[in-house]
Amino acid sequence: MHVNQNIGKIGEDLAANFLIEKGYQIIERNYRFSHGEIDIVAKQNETLVFIEVKTRNNLEYGEPEYAITKNKQRQVRKMAELYLYDKDISDTDCRIDVITILLKKKTEYKINHIENAF
Repeated sequence: MHVNQNIGKIGEDLAANFLIEKGYQIIERNYRFSHGEIDIVAKQNETLVFIEVKTRNNLEYGEPEYAITKNKQRQVRKMAELYLYDKDISDTDCRIDVITILLKKKTEYKINHIENAF
């Protein structure tokens, strides 16, 4: 596995555990449709939440939040719409969250959960 893929997997695992601890129900992970992917689809109460996870192990390219560009936001929105279409879901409250993780040491990390990010 490529180093960046490994870091991404670690981040997604940490994010999923973080969400479960906050009472979210994980519906799917790494949902793929066409050429896109949603990292985590979860449910919080009656709201369907699409979660983009960004993980970094250093600040060489800035905080992980900076990786959520306008193009990435458009792609995540499109994937959320495709998910709703693919699963034939309507009349459901939805939102898009971002979870960023900065890995500091093997067991130390900083997590930031931005609800309704865009």
